[in-house]
Amino acid sequence: MKINKNHTDVILGNIAFEGALEWLERQCAQQGAALLNWSPVAFSLGAIFYFSLSFELNPWWVCIALMCSVWSAWVFRHSAVGVRAALAVLLCVLGCADAEWETHRQPGMPALPSRAVTVTGRVQSVDVLPERDEQTGMVRRLHIVDAVFDTPSDVGMLPLQRVLTLRLRADDDTPVLSGQRVAVRALLRQPQRPAWPGGRDMQREAWFSGLAGSGYALSAVTVDGAVHGAWLRRMREAIAEQFYAILPGQEGAIAATVMVGESTRLLAKTRHDFSVSGLAHLLAVAGLHLGLVMGCVTMMIRAALPLSERAALCWPCKEIAIIGGFVSGAVYVVLTGVHLPSVRALGMAGLCVVALLSGRRVMSMRSLSVIAMGLLVVAPSAVLDVSFQMSFAAVMGLIAGYEGLRSSLLKLRGEGQFWRGILVHMVMLAMTSLLAGLATLPVSMAHFGAFQPWFVVANMVAVPLMAVWVMPMGILSVLLMPMHMAAWPVRSMGWGLSCIQWLAECVAQWPWAHVSVPAMPAWGLCFVMLGLSIVCLWRGAARWSGVVSLAIGLSSLCVAQPLLLVAPDAGVMAVRIGSVMKVGPVGGLDRSVLADWTQALALPVQVLPEACLAGLCRLTVNGRVFLLRTKDRADGDVLPSAEMCRDAVLFVSVSPARGACPGVMRIDRFSVWRDGAFAVYAAAGGLHVVSGRGAQGERLWVPPPGWHGVPTLPLATAE
Repeated sequence: MKINKNHTDVILGNIAFEGALEWLERQCAQQGAALLNWSPVAFSLGAIFYFSLSFELNPWWVCIALMCSVWSAWVFRHSAVGVRAALAVLLCVLGCADAEWETHRQPGMPALPSRAVTVTGRVQSVDVLPERDEQTGMVRRLHIVDAVFDTPSDVGMLPLQRVLTLRLRADDDTPVLSGQRVAVRALLRQPQRPAWPGGRDMQREAWFSGLAGSGYALSAVTVDGAVHGAWLRRMREAIAEQFYAILPGQEGAIAATVMVGESTRLLAKTRHDFSVSGLAHLLAVAGLHLGLVMGCVTMMIRAALPLSERAALCWPCKEIAIIGGFVSGAVYVVLTGVHLPSVRALGMAGLCVVALLSGRRVMSMRSLSVIAMGLLVVAPSAVLDVSFQMSFAAVMGLIAGYEGLRSSLLKLRGEGQFWRGILVHMVMLAMTSLLAGLATLPVSMAHFGAFQPWFVVANMVAVPLMAVWVMPMGILSVLLMPMHMAAWPVRSMGWGLSCIQWLAECVAQWPWAHVSVPAMPAWGLCFVMLGLSIVCLWRGAARWSGVVSLAIGLSSLCVAQPLLLVAPDAGVMAVRIGSVMKVGPVGGLDRSVLADWTQALALPVQVLPEACLAGLCRLTVNGRVFLLRTKDRADGDVLPSAEMCRDAVLFVSVSPARGACPGVMRIDRFSVWRDGAFAVYAAAGGLHVVSGRGAQGERLWVPPPGWHGVPTLPLATAE
């Protein structure tokens, strides 16, 4: 009997397919209702897909995709695997559609004057920046809304729908309060382009944050004495001033940051010490601070109610304390500025309060997924925000970790002996720091280019001190401020903050406290977050398959680094020679660009040779000859000689090239004006050049060449 090999292959393939389908059905049955926790993951993948595109989607394509996903869910409604896959695709499409809708409903970027102009508007808030140096002293920054420009071409303009940030002069001591109308002559600029292709996109962040641009004042500010609205902002500033007055120095700045979210007076050294020691989360108002505030107020109310015999016998003291703690948490969130991490924490706290009052489980992945889904539906662009990523990664890691450690902790507690209770609390403190730190470590490496190995040690000391001493004293001081009795609790709070600051400084000086790592590309971060979600959300042994995704994401740190970088204005250039980055010339406006490059490449910085800083030079990089012109007083009129152009593969000029070095690839002033920053990589056939515009794509927040913004004047009346 002759056997048909193709027929046998088909049968084996069908058996394998049916086996795989049966395995997937068993996995879905094992997950049960836990699959709902994947809803925000699927929704965020759709939003990420939209933001990763290099063009704007046609709304009709999105509608077609929605109809196809709904039809697929109906077709596969009798298959457990099919209907779940179709619903996952539907959530991805909804995330993409929601992100597109959020993008298109933002107001357009206005046309800002290219020359000095008098800006008139209402002050939304006032930031006092840290001390720049001993000569300039304190510098203030105004956030101005409803701004208009006093120029002949802008007469009758509509007030801007976006916010302007203006840095006042250091010698301007005019008192300015939130809610006042001001007028100041300033020089404005649009949001900055990325410092390197694939770097932080300030234009996209400004598009979704409502920022129109920034600038600096050229004259003293003129203030209208009347104050309109902004009472909450003025109250925050008044409380912060109380902390500054009683606790001069960085203790007062940290106290204002923790209690009212005013972090503008934190020095760069303080931020660096807290970041290197793994205590940066103490300077960011998020779930930790909200939990401490709610816990302190709940315990205070719970301890005070039994003092009344009637309340102890007739009132539900526990429920009243829980509700009072939640109300205090809501007030704290509003007082600190309603930031995204605190809103997430408040939402989870609300679900916990409902669970406590109804006798249900307090902390679960379900509550986290509900809050994440709500935030993503309201603002899909939050998926790109570092605070959103770190906040949810930390909470997800804590919930998943303690679910796995519950039985071990119960065994460790034993019969509840005193020493066992202390040991359990110490272990839980260490595990909390370890789990949250490990969950947020890849995100921190991706956004900040640093690895802090000593974060567990620092948090084991700083977090209990913050919980037991600093936050209770801070709450008491805010309550006593209206009665002018806040001096002693604020000073007591300062003692604890001094200890935490000293700890941060000490840990920051330990060996390997700050290990720089190269920038992680966007696709690497996506793999990391997907792997973390699999490890934390999936049930069963298959959850450890997420380690593969984590490994792929972390391996993206080893991708090829650029040979040459050019700033968006060609004012500074960097050439990577071996393991050193040679840069130059660096002016005052290029320091932020250089800082971004240093963080992205994680390489030591040296100055370019004197010949390059003087004007024109040749550099050999990996066997390739680069011709650099970093300075040109003739504005490109003087061309390099044929000898200089010989064997060169790339000509980079701060001025127009004007046909210099025929046949050689060029990056000049016109190139950066049109396409922004440039990065040059080694390729098999020569060089691979990537521009900032090429990395950003043609998106609504990326202005085309020569575009200045939406006109500020209203449309003419039709006849």
